[in-house]
Amino acid sequence: MKFVDVKNEVAFHRIFGNANKTVTLISFLNTVLQLEGTSRITWVKIENPYQFPLTTGGKISILDITAADQLGRKFVVEMQVADKEGFVKRTQYYASRDYSMQIESGEQYPLLRPTHFVGILNFNCTTNPNYFSHHGTIDLETGEHLLKDVQYFFIELLKFRKTINDLQTLMDKWVFFIKNAENLEMIPSGIKDEGLQTAYTEADKHNWSPLELKAYDDAGVRDADLVQERIFAENVGKEKKEIEMVIKLYKKGKTAAEISDLLDIPLERVQKIIADYETSQNIK
Repeated sequence: MKFVDVKNEVAFHRIFGNANKTVTLISFLNTVLQLEGTSRITWVKIENPYQFPLTTGGKISILDITAADQLGRKFVVEMQVADKEGFVKRTQYYASRDYSMQIESGEQYPLLRPTHFVGILNFNCTTNPNYFSHHGTIDLETGEHLLKDVQYFFIELLKFRKTINDLQTLMDKWVFFIKNAENLEMIPSGIKDEGLQTAYTEADKHNWSPLELKAYDDAGVRDADLVQERIFAENVGKEKKEIEMVIKLYKKGKTAAEISDLLDIPLERVQKIIADYETSQNIK
């Protein structure tokens, strides 16, 4: 067996957004939202199901989901494999938007359904040392959780360090699948949950068509390009700041050697920055 990278945009949608195999999504949501007994989700409707070829081409993989539990309660759930840039504010915007747009002006507020945001993060976001965290609105003095409709569930993959032999809970096994499937050659033993079994089967490249595999590879290349673009932008920013600091110290009368020592920058680099600055001043 050879599995795909579940974090890849195409793979994520194919595995969790398959409207014909919702057992995977139902199991995952019940696990992450910690729903048990009569509160368990039994039905889901994926508002943007997987349709090949996937053409979104963005940095964020999103599934909009309407779900219902055995008590008849309904939830709006949004799952993201998210990019770090602007994540916290974007999360609150999406959740509040989805919550408010459920009813039209003049409709009754009791019609509003709870909105749960599930974020699968490939970066560290919270100060919680655990890989899973649950966020809600509480009274900061009493801890009362009165405002329950909008809640956030984050899985921070970089904090998940368990090996295949350390997996104890179904949550552990789901997160291990999302983070490590591409490095496995077989389905781990002890996977009894039907939804997770189906997820592994759907992640097996042997079950993908050549066109799907091409779309998967294209998405991987696009992700790699985005990483390189970000690194380039960060380096440009650092270089600009470095130049500004050298010129500022030069204007204050510091020599190139002193600036090199103060900023821990090679003397040749400092001398070039100063020479370029002097040339630009002469041109003016």
